[in-house]
Amino acid sequence: MIMILYWSLPMILFILGLFCFVSNRKHLLSMLLSLEFIVLILFFMLFIYLNMLNYENYFSMMFLTFSVCEGALGLSILVSMIRTHGNDYFQSFSIM
Repeated sequence: MIMILYWSLPMILFILGLFCFVSNRKHLLSMLLSLEFIVLILFFMLFIYLNMLNYENYFSMMFLTFSVCEGALGLSILVSMIRTHGNDYFQSFSIM
């Protein structure tokens, strides 16, 4: 019963984060925010899992390091897109 309580809230939040990521496809900034929310929920789930098994939290620090790198890369893409196109709409951005 306790295990269900530990995993139910992070799973609900993860599904809500995925829903926000799929539904907000107009602006790049809103997609980046929903991706960061998903990464934080994954970190929370990893932290719960490692604490239940009495493992060290060294891997969670590596996960946080890579998530910070992912956030910096996303912000750099956002800044370059705003400098070249003037906004962060996906409709004005053409891949070709």
